[in-house]
Amino acid sequence: MLLQILSSHILKYRKIFLVLFAFYAVTMCWTASHVQLAFNAGKVLPITDSAYIRYKQFKKTFGEDGRVMVVGIQSPKLFECELLNDWSRLSNEIKHINGVEEVLSIGRILKLEKDTIQHRFILAPLITSDSISSEKEANAFKNSIEKLVFFSGLIYQPRSRATLMAITFTSETYNSPKRIPVLDSIVKMTQHFENKHHVKIHYSGLPYIRTTISNLVSKEFVLFLVLSVGIAAIILGLFFRSLYAVIFPLISVFLGVATAIATMVLLGYKITLLTGLVPPIIVVIGLPNSILLLNKYHTEYKLSGNKLWALQTAMQRIGFTTFIANLTTAIGFGVLALTGSEVLTEFGIIASLNVMLTYLICITLIPLIFSFLPNPNTKNTKHLDNRNLKKLIHIIDHWVHRRRTVIYTTTIVIIIVSIIGIFKINANGFIVDDLPKNSPLITDLHFFEKNFGGALPLEISIDTRHKNGIMRPNLIHKVDKLEKLLTQYPEFSKPVSLNAALKYATQVFYGGDTNFYRTPNEVELSFIVDYLKQANNRPQQKRNPSERNNNLIRNFTDSNKQITRISFQMADAGSKRINEILREIRPKIDAIFSPKKYKIDVTGSSVIFVKGTNYLLYNLRDSLLLAIGLIALIMWWLFRGGRMIVISLIPNLIPLMITAGLMGFLGINLKPSTILIFSIALGIASDQTIYFLTRYRYDLKKTRWSIAKIISDTLNETGVSMIYTAIILFFGFGIFAASTFGGTVSLGILLSITLM
Repeated sequence: MLLQILSSHILKYRKIFLVLFAFYAVTMCWTASHVQLAFNAGKVLPITDSAYIRYKQFKKTFGEDGRVMVVGIQSPKLFECELLNDWSRLSNEIKHINGVEEVLSIGRILKLEKDTIQHRFILAPLITSDSISSEKEANAFKNSIEKLVFFSGLIYQPRSRATLMAITFTSETYNSPKRIPVLDSIVKMTQHFENKHHVKIHYSGLPYIRTTISNLVSKEFVLFLVLSVGIAAIILGLFFRSLYAVIFPLISVFLGVATAIATMVLLGYKITLLTGLVPPIIVVIGLPNSILLLNKYHTEYKLSGNKLWALQTAMQRIGFTTFIANLTTAIGFGVLALTGSEVLTEFGIIASLNVMLTYLICITLIPLIFSFLPNPNTKNTKHLDNRNLKKLIHIIDHWVHRRRTVIYTTTIVIIIVSIIGIFKINANGFIVDDLPKNSPLITDLHFFEKNFGGALPLEISIDTRHKNGIMRPNLIHKVDKLEKLLTQYPEFSKPVSLNAALKYATQVFYGGDTNFYRTPNEVELSFIVDYLKQANNRPQQKRNPSERNNNLIRNFTDSNKQITRISFQMADAGSKRINEILREIRPKIDAIFSPKKYKIDVTGSSVIFVKGTNYLLYNLRDSLLLAIGLIALIMWWLFRGGRMIVISLIPNLIPLMITAGLMGFLGINLKPSTILIFSIALGIASDQTIYFLTRYRYDLKKTRWSIAKIISDTLNETGVSMIYTAIILFFGFGIFAASTFGGTVSLGILLSITLM
């Protein structure tokens, strides 16, 4: 009834509606032009998750852990005068870039020195002159560096002659668009160094990784939109052989895309790796609405010869079918909004809402436009008599009636093989595994993993629950024991901690002898702490600028000296391996630090990524089950029978099993980007079932034909549109195979296979 009223009013007041659509289009396009790119990673864990709460508390105490970009080189000429001087100058130039907080490199090391007169430690530059002018000075500098055990393995690797520059971004720059010009300046400066000395520069760290990924997302956003429109235009042209049937369906879905982007702006969302996929998805999912509508319009016009009546009938008959089909698709996306994850919630809301808005645009705008166009001619309706398609549908109809045993047997065999593949699936995700293996980002990350243990932050926070508790000798020795335990894992770098600083201070206290780089005993600790206090108590105005970081303790403790931290850089070992490590080390940590006396948190960006991956895998599974339940309810509402629910769900669940089996056999890991496939595919795949069953139900009510005849008639009526839709979906999602990101490639290929 609603569709009947809507269709009659749209065609009756079509000029008014056309003006309203024009105003709507201008408004949406203007709003969409204000969309922005996301520069933070997005919250995967909900804010109520205990791991996320601990991470927020850690950042509140010690600051952001992922603000460091690393630039590395490896050269046998590292300690030759020219290269060394240029590396030092480069470090100082980068330090003066607006948005850079600090730079640490072998050219900007502040060494610890003992002032026996004032009974204090001071920090002084290791390089005291503007440049090193002789081989003798260079060798002396090299010997000095190698004696600084604290920095060995952190910024300098003696065995491989590799060194890195750690560049800390300001908090204001790190998660904002200001990060891009800062990075551009750093890369430009370092490339000049690279060209001059013919030394390969390696880049990593979260600021660089996230900026690189954001740039790729921005490029692919445009690429996929262009590809999806291009593929759609080609397919529409091949199907309908009419310029009108190409241009105006594309205009309707383009308006749906503009609406989707405008919705992001209105809701305060930004373009991320996931939300950037919404516009091409809208194109791919929106086109079947137009195809079904035009097919029905041409069919009815061929029967009646009345254009307006044919358009109104098409809206009424196809409107309800496509509404239910789009509703199930929206459910497939919408359940993602219930995961509690910010990134999936945004994606789910934008996709589900705009699937329905695009449906509304297509179902009203297409009849409205075609009501002003000339009547369809024989050439326009020729696609309805496509002999090849009719022959294919005839073969399918024959098999349905005559080869049911073969169909059932083949299906059972496919299910069994798929189940075998499902048991081979490996659940594992990497921070950068969506990038191709030959990506410079991956190559550079491996450089830092090989030479410095990694470039991804992992933190351990130790709360003694007592003011000044971290300076107790037994606590220091417990920290040392824990560090020795964790450095046995090849995935962890050398730790930076209060204990490491005290080891360095002990070495300096004993004249720089490397044999004394060790944890101080109780007597030594009191002297060393006293020296540190004297340094810290100097009046601020009398401090030399080179001593601005004189307080070695404050970088590793809170203001009450109750909480201390141990900082590691970690290899991107994958969520599966990191989960194993976290499970292994937890009881070992508790054995060293009694949970009754200490509160120990293992946190940091690396841990949050792994916890987020675990969270998504569990919640996306639940979302898939919820989607199945909701679609089953719609089927029950449509057909009022338990058997019809089973009949409608089976053809949609079997392709999901096949896809899961393929993932197992092809070695595609189960991770957030690939598990999305199942809930999305279920929602979209249900469309075909609904096209068939709604037509089947119509014939069942309106005729007294046999079941066999109704099935044949339904196949002939809906088969062409179903095949057109399947082709659109196959090639439409296939465009994602052009992505740089492995997860997006898998999403596109597996969705295409599933839907076909």
